[in-house]
Amino acid sequence: MIRWKITQLGWFNGPSFTSTFTGKFRVPLCKTTVKLNNPLVLHQCCRAMSKTNGTSSASPLVVVKENIDLTDKEKQIFDRLLDVLCHFNLETKLRVAGGWVRDKLLGKECYDIDIALDDLLGREFCEKVNEYLTSTGEETHGIGVIQSNPDQSKHLETARMRLFDVWIDFVNLRSEDYAENSRIPTMQFGSAEQDAYRRDLTINSLFYNINTSSVEDFTGRGLSDLKSGKIVTPLPPKETFLDDPLRVLRAIRFSARFEFEMVEELKVAAADNDVKSAIADKISRERIGHEVDLMVSGNQPAKAMACISELGLFWVVFTPPKDCEQLISEEHDKVCVRYMDAAWRHMNEAGCNFSDEQRRLYLYASLFIPLRKTIYIDNKKKRVPVVNYIIRNSLKLKASDADDVMRLHNAVEKFLSLIPFVLCKEDERIGEIDWETDVIDVHSSLKLRILLGLLLREIKDFWRPALLISTLLHNNDSSIEVSEVELDKRRQVFREVEQEILKLGLEKVWEVKPLINGKEIMKILELGRGGPVVSEWQRKLLQWQLAYPSGTAEECVDWMTRQTQSKRART
Repeated sequence: MIRWKITQLGWFNGPSFTSTFTGKFRVPLCKTTVKLNNPLVLHQCCRAMSKTNGTSSASPLVVVKENIDLTDKEKQIFDRLLDVLCHFNLETKLRVAGGWVRDKLLGKECYDIDIALDDLLGREFCEKVNEYLTSTGEETHGIGVIQSNPDQSKHLETARMRLFDVWIDFVNLRSEDYAENSRIPTMQFGSAEQDAYRRDLTINSLFYNINTSSVEDFTGRGLSDLKSGKIVTPLPPKETFLDDPLRVLRAIRFSARFEFEMVEELKVAAADNDVKSAIADKISRERIGHEVDLMVSGNQPAKAMACISELGLFWVVFTPPKDCEQLISEEHDKVCVRYMDAAWRHMNEAGCNFSDEQRRLYLYASLFIPLRKTIYIDNKKKRVPVVNYIIRNSLKLKASDADDVMRLHNAVEKFLSLIPFVLCKEDERIGEIDWETDVIDVHSSLKLRILLGLLLREIKDFWRPALLISTLLHNNDSSIEVSEVELDKRRQVFREVEQEILKLGLEKVWEVKPLINGKEIMKILELGRGGPVVSEWQRKLLQWQLAYPSGTAEECVDWMTRQTQSKRART
């Protein structure tokens, strides 16, 4: 029918579309090989098939390349693999699977090459590669094997090898049979067609056949969904998600990354309670954290978080601990998402040139702003921030990530206490600051420099991200206004405070060395050993140095001597 329709409409001026159908699966399968003279033809074809099925696409046109253009490095790698086949007279079909094919068709470079094998395990083929290298007198390469782990939905053993300075993953094509009352499949060698239908999304089910240098679309809709910007599963979505629940997060990530539309059936399945339970119970927290990290580090982090929230998955992903001192309502997720959305726009419009790590942690800190004061009691009866638990336990990210987000939240609170004094045009006296109650007696303008300097020495390179978040909360701690007019006002606050910090010469202040070290303090005070007294004077001398940045060591010693004598006189 499809072939007749294409011929009838006269879109192809030659035999350039072939299709075959089988009944092995619960849905029709079709192998499609496409060679086009005009990429737009494919879009017209897809639109017609969509209308034939009673659906229409509102997604924008996505430019898909006609052919895959290999880089010199890719050609070198693929030629080497074909040499191995030739050397051993192997009939193995070598196919690049998934994301590499998708990205190359979209005209994007991709360095993640996964090779699917139809009749060998990845480890076996890697051993063949090394045998070939030995026969040619070349150096062999180490083989890394990642074992399968069905309990965590990692069904296939994967072998890794480095070829021409590129890491390549090798895995066998698979088919799956489920025994009754078991969710763990029996893995067998499968055809490329079977493997394609076990993939997460149709746009990731495409293969590049290295043997024939052609793109293969065994689901019959991988190319069309790529062209029309659709996020669709090859099999019914609930079945696909229960097979590997991480696919829900992958669908969200790709939808946000490419700004593709998730079809309604997929969204219903993603929000299904069985799928939610499977995400919580079947997937390791490390895998969940990795997917979330890819979203946050991606090009549309706010859209990805909004999608997680809309599907009712926020607390499944960012699971809070039990025994929270403050109640976390179901609506908290929407507030979290609004803060990240505002922070994302705030950062882009402010023109902040953050590093990748600064941007990433800034977004995590922004997402969890509504939870920054929420505490829970841990097993040791200690009061711990909930955000710390989510990052360390629910996402299993690095401990340093949790520490850095905590530091950002603490710095945000400190900036909030100082922003009014920075913005005040008059010489307003700075009152007592709760986080630094014992400041040396200096003029109010110098006191502001001391406090800002102490804060920057604590937060270091992350002072701009912390300041940017604090301006979202300035004069509006209970909720966040996300209008562009309101954000523009807050960006102005950010620029004013930033300029004041630069004017005070505090950029890189954390790199400034103390004029007097601990041993010298002990000598001046005639102490035999260090202790709290030395620590207290180190803090005071640092404050003096921040107040008088052009002061010398001699002047600092003189001030310290006078302070010591004055204290002795009072006592």
